[in-house]
Amino acid sequence: MTNGSRKQRVAVIGAGPMGLAAAYELAKSNAQVTVFERDDRIGGMSAFIDFAGTRIERYYHFICKPDQATFDYLREFGLEHTLRWTETKMGFYFNGRLYDWGHPFALLAFPGLGMVDKIRYGLHVMKAKGVEDWRPYDAFSSTKWLKDALGERAYDVLWRSLFHFKFYELQDQLSAAWLGTRIKRVALSRKSLFQEEMGYLVGGSEVLLSAVDQRLRELGGEVRLRAGVEEVCIARSHGPARVSGVAVNGEVLPFDEVISTIPLPYLVRVMPGLPAYEKAKVAAIKNIGVVCVLLKLKQPFTRNFWMNINDPRIEIPGLIEYTNLNPMDGTSIIYAPYYMPQTHPKYRRDFQTFIDETIGYMKLIRPDFAPADQVLASTASRYEFAQTVCSPGFYDALPPMRSAVRGLYMADTSHYYPEDRSISESMRIGAQLAGMALSDGR
Repeated sequence: MTNGSRKQRVAVIGAGPMGLAAAYELAKSNAQVTVFERDDRIGGMSAFIDFAGTRIERYYHFICKPDQATFDYLREFGLEHTLRWTETKMGFYFNGRLYDWGHPFALLAFPGLGMVDKIRYGLHVMKAKGVEDWRPYDAFSSTKWLKDALGERAYDVLWRSLFHFKFYELQDQLSAAWLGTRIKRVALSRKSLFQEEMGYLVGGSEVLLSAVDQRLRELGGEVRLRAGVEEVCIARSHGPARVSGVAVNGEVLPFDEVISTIPLPYLVRVMPGLPAYEKAKVAAIKNIGVVCVLLKLKQPFTRNFWMNINDPRIEIPGLIEYTNLNPMDGTSIIYAPYYMPQTHPKYRRDFQTFIDETIGYMKLIRPDFAPADQVLASTASRYEFAQTVCSPGFYDALPPMRSAVRGLYMADTSHYYPEDRSISESMRIGAQLAGMALSDGR
């Protein structure tokens, strides 16, 4: 509460999972909350589209066993029954052939590595699975960590192409802590040593996010779509700078606190009054973009949910056949992500070029694949800040979530570090931002 009995007025920028969770936690504590979203729908990178009659997320998502915040919110909203677990399969397309992957027998049968390499790889995964504190791994690069653990040959076979076709010239600027948590998250999702198990929600993440949105509105909160924040306003009359409101569609609206959950470079653009050293921290963080191709096929392409790729003819790190995790309407849905720095010459190409390139790769993987008969629909989406480049020393590089500008709280996917990008992490950080605003407001 502020000013005696008046409700604490909080603006939340962004209606993705983080912004919705922050707004919901604030509304539960009787704050007066308004969420501003420039898109025409909630969800952010988790937003749904109508893809040739199928409602599906623009970018792929899945649930792992460590995603505790997701489970907590599902329980709070009575949605545990929508959670499903699938015994998924993984493939590895290596130098012109598709191999089974993801279990000991597949590793033993794989011809691309010697026995010593295979033993070192297995031990490395087991060690990562048991790490509790990743802070020491923040000091050095994932490239060094992997080469030291696996050797140069195994690194080249298993990891080099994955890093290259996601980060390009930035591929050696990733901390071991960033990579290790990803290995651990997937490893902890295994049903057994021989079986991976991933989760999804019946109806997709939209089911959970819509429930949060509805409950937020029932508590008196407001979600304004097509309402991009043009400026975060600051009052400087006495003492330290403090937020005073936001400008939206040409109108200045007063607020006591502002929580930003949009990518930090976007926030800098609409907040000229952000302190110089905080701007410098944001500017120092590199991000890469993604163009994600989405295909609908008549029949499954493979039996794998996830396929890693290492083939000199193919310039993507992998394919995600989502319907091998979440069977939908009898068709097969495939995501093909083209991650790359925004400065890469390919990044701004038209979507059809990416779609055609993807289909060409699929014909290499399966020469019998007939696109004219199999492809029912295709589309693509582009996002500017899809992946933060978490370099060694990233803990210290992060700007604080509580700004020096009083009443301003800010976070984006970089603040998940070292954890993986997920809806679960988004909602966890959103709740954390709300806690800060509520504590300071009181």
